[in-house]
Amino acid sequence: MRRVSEGGGTNGGRLWEAVRAVPRTLREDLCTVARDPLPSLRWLGRLPHAHAVLFAVLMGLANANQYEPQLEPATSAATTTVATAGAMAVTLLVVLQSGAAILALSRPVPAWWLSTLALFLARTVGETKVSHAPLWSWSFPGIALHTFVLFLLALRVRPRVAAEALGLTLLSGLAAWAFAAPAQQPSLLQDAVTCTTAVVVGASLRGRRVARSQLVEQEVRTADERARRTLLEERNRIARELHDVVAHHMSVISIQAQVAPHLVKEPTDELKENLAGIRENAVEALTELRRVLGVLRSEDAPSDGVRHAPQPTLGRLDELVGKVRATGLTVVTETTGQPRPLPPGVDLSAFRIVQEALSNTMRHAPGAAVRVDLGYRPGGLTVRVTNTAPDRPAPPSPGAGHGLLGMHERTAMLGGELATGPTPDGGYEVTAILPTHTAEPAEPGEDAP
Repeated sequence: MRRVSEGGGTNGGRLWEAVRAVPRTLREDLCTVARDPLPSLRWLGRLPHAHAVLFAVLMGLANANQYEPQLEPATSAATTTVATAGAMAVTLLVVLQSGAAILALSRPVPAWWLSTLALFLARTVGETKVSHAPLWSWSFPGIALHTFVLFLLALRVRPRVAAEALGLTLLSGLAAWAFAAPAQQPSLLQDAVTCTTAVVVGASLRGRRVARSQLVEQEVRTADERARRTLLEERNRIARELHDVVAHHMSVISIQAQVAPHLVKEPTDELKENLAGIRENAVEALTELRRVLGVLRSEDAPSDGVRHAPQPTLGRLDELVGKVRATGLTVVTETTGQPRPLPPGVDLSAFRIVQEALSNTMRHAPGAAVRVDLGYRPGGLTVRVTNTAPDRPAPPSPGAGHGLLGMHERTAMLGGELATGPTPDGGYEVTAILPTHTAEPAEPGEDAP
């Protein structure tokens, strides 16, 4: 029994805390003058805003015609003065109702407060009545204006705030009905249904807009994440390829350090010791390289035969061009300058850039003629691949490729420059300048200088 009592006491305490929190919640939600303008529509722009202003003006004129002072025969100057004051008060309240509907376009919460206050006073201040048999607590234009304000409010605020505004509106209607003249006994049911419908419709439209905005934001984040993952995959692939180049150099260093003592007649102990240290460091570096490669290699790494095959160089360019020609493309190659051995990283990157450019041409420009130019300069190598406009539409691409991204990463790694883009005749051009001298590579992800 004590546990039940304790549980009941705990539940009662929570309920009391919730009740005590209601005024603070209402104050935080509804006591604000923050500006929250109604956004423009994609196709209509500001046209709905102009229609809203026109609606407020027309309903204001109609509202003014619906209310009339309940004037007694003017038997004295004092009676005439009271009647005139009542008519002026009603006119002012009608203007405030229309102004609240216009204000709701930019500040919905203050507009709702103004409309609610005007609607309450229009019912209770002075000897006024609706000029027709009242089915509503207020005039129909007055209800239409306040419903419109509630609709604009529900479009911009959270559903909880809209529900709070609706509840206070209905409470103000009950209070106004309590102060109404006995001759007028309309029902509040029509008012409640109309206002509730406006809030539900506005909240639903807001929920749809918010969901659409969140979907667009999620799509942007997904695209960014996909681009980042693609970049990392491409960098891993480049790193795996360069592993073979670096491992080759380290193996050469190790072998040379091992053979060097035998090439010197009576080598000194210091020379033997230094060469042994060089070989030992080279072997340790090779071991670490294998570990790094194991980390970089993805689960879908190629088979051992492909993985351990030597990395391609420009010496295999004719073989690559022959395979492309077999697909039906016309490929012309030209070399300018004096060909010479290139650093392994430059040689591999140049081959991959040409390979990716030719693959993109086959995929996106079927039937085009391709030209591959290699320019040997004293300080580097220029690779230029151009193609003419395709002679037929390209089939849809199965997805985003890594071609241009890989070219950019390889060029930036060597501290070179890459330019890609369409040509005036409808074709495409890829130009890469790869320095062969020692240069500081660009930071990953940044454009090459």
